[in-house]
Amino acid sequence: MTQPTFVVEHLDPELGPWSTLEYACIARESHDRGARFLLSSVPTELQMPADLAATKGLEVEHRSVEEVFADRKDKVCLLDPSATAELSPEDGDTFEVFLFGGILGDDPPRDRTSELRKKGYVGRRLGPKQMTTDTAVRVTRLVVHEKIPLEEIQYVDYPELLINEHERTEMPFRYVKDANEQPIMPDGMVDLIKKDADNDVSVLCTPYSVLVEDPPKLNDNKVAEEGLGVFQWGVSSFDSDLGGYIRKNTYMDLWLI
Repeated sequence: MTQPTFVVEHLDPELGPWSTLEYACIARESHDRGARFLLSSVPTELQMPADLAATKGLEVEHRSVEEVFADRKDKVCLLDPSATAELSPEDGDTFEVFLFGGILGDDPPRDRTSELRKKGYVGRRLGPKQMTTDTAVRVTRLVVHEKIPLEEIQYVDYPELLINEHERTEMPFRYVKDANEQPIMPDGMVDLIKKDADNDVSVLCTPYSVLVEDPPKLNDNKVAEEGLGVFQWGVSSFDSDLGGYIRKNTYMDLWLI
């Protein structure tokens, strides 16, 4: 096959730190493995972070994918969670461009890919589970470039990250497994997650020292009496019944105030 081109159509007016790390990771891996990475539809007024702009393998395009590949639309494959056919090694001989709609890693999924689906590209699926953008590109490269069938790739689903001695969070995504049985994430991602978690609970709180393995319902009176709680990754909210800040999906001590 010819050199594959991986395109992420940037669908947001801004560029956050999470996406910055993912894009840098995709660029480095693509460059190292002889593939091309194109970040398209980047607003002209968007200032790229210096570290990202200097990353080998990153090509920034202000035009949309439709404009860039207008002469070979039939060679573009859209990685689409709603597609009926799974990606296969043979697709590497059929398509030259593999298109992703950023941001893939929303939880719950917001179907951002629908904006590209309307353009009529042939779609392929990467299995039933939600992936981060860099994972989706990595899996696609393994399948179409390195000819590894989708079902033979080793994955880690919903890994837990230890934030501190009181808190751990479950990432709601599928990742590719590395040689040490750990999920492959962009450099700096774990530190960013920990930093975000620290910022999110930076209110003045007193920890109540019970760690929940199988958290009960938030409004259960027994939960309030025993000081058990569940926290949601990335979003804090105040629950009046419990008198504390609640986040779901992350298991930690309830912080009572």
